[in-house]
Amino acid sequence: MRIWFQKHTVEGRSALLDKMYAEHLAMVTGPGTTVEVHTLPPETYGTALPEHLVGYGEIGLLFGHYFARTAVQAERDGCAAWISGAGQDPGLAAARTRVSIPVVGYGDAVWQAARMERHRLGVLGFIGHLREPITDNIRAAGADLASYQVVEDGRAVVERALDGDFEPFLDAYTQAALRAAEAGAQWLVPAEGIPNVILVHLRVHELHGLPVIDPGGLAIKTAEHLCELRALHITARSTAGYWLRRPPAAAVEHAERVLLGKVIGG
Repeated sequence: MRIWFQKHTVEGRSALLDKMYAEHLAMVTGPGTTVEVHTLPPETYGTALPEHLVGYGEIGLLFGHYFARTAVQAERDGCAAWISGAGQDPGLAAARTRVSIPVVGYGDAVWQAARMERHRLGVLGFIGHLREPITDNIRAAGADLASYQVVEDGRAVVERALDGDFEPFLDAYTQAALRAAEAGAQWLVPAEGIPNVILVHLRVHELHGLPVIDPGGLAIKTAEHLCELRALHITARSTAGYWLRRPPAAAVEHAERVLLGKVIGG
């Protein structure tokens, strides 16, 4: 089973981050599963982290379009499932209309599980601009959000953690977790993928008596589960309806080339 995991970062900007992601994947994938990690093109941004870009809906739409196109490529390359590996789940809805393989979101996997198990969410994020889209996604999923905490000095503590200094990061997230617990949260959820793999690396699975959920790991296990269900013919992808009927690939490629080319070219 091959799973395409589309990240919102650029590979090679942090050797420690790349190492932690590799360790995380080795920890959570089942026998016979290969997770292929794909990142953004290096020229997308020149900084260590992309947090300065994600606060704008217009740019978010561009990221979403790019992510959805990678889902199409994943299906054509023979992958069994595709994951949008960013907290705001860029391209998730569009990808579900464009491919027949299971499509899973980093955030959506948690929101759906929390709704099913009726747990109140305490989201811990270091990028304040993502509060709005992630909160909207939680509400759309029908999950119960008790608290969304933006970690104090979030960018600074994350950057220090990526340099190997974990203590300020852990202190800041522990304090944010306390505020979420006091607001009635039952699950603690890292809003973004980078803090998630740092917490996994530090073996932090509980704070203030509350479980710290691993959205990246849950997304991978959800994708594996959906693929297994289809293999057993327990579930299947519907191709009926306006949004789900598959047009010829050549027609899609032609429309994208002409229409998007006209828009971009003016």
